[in-house]
Amino acid sequence: MNRLTDSIDFHGQALLLRAERQKVISGNIANADTPGFSARDFDFRAALADATRQHAESTAGAGATRAATPANRLQATQAGHLGQSTAEGARIDSTVLRYRSVEQASIDGNGVDLDRERAAFADNAVRFEASLRFINGSVRTMLSAIRGE
Repeated sequence: MNRLTDSIDFHGQALLLRAERQKVISGNIANADTPGFSARDFDFRAALADATRQHAESTAGAGATRAATPANRLQATQAGHLGQSTAEGARIDSTVLRYRSVEQASIDGNGVDLDRERAAFADNAVRFEASLRFINGSVRTMLSAIRGE
């Protein structure tokens, strides 16, 4: 059964991270006129690798022991702590969010490049849609196989 769900799990994690990235980029766009604001983003590839690794560790066999928290991770013991899991289950640690490099800062110190943010937003939206299509295709293929079509 794991082979059937691995692809869906991977794309599910990608969807959660894409949604988080949309929130970050939206925040950058919303603060384009805020003096001193610096745009933020995270390395999607590294975050997805981390999320899939964490998912694999959490779904390991019943005899496996729980993996210890790595030294570079923050451990959230209360809801307000940094590094907590989101409601959807994707984990975006504060150590992953980075400030974007400023190519041309404005006079008020704002580091948001609206053209760059809009392009990142559109690219992320297209990739989100692609992940949805992969999930839909996988589910349709599994249903066809179950029905014997």
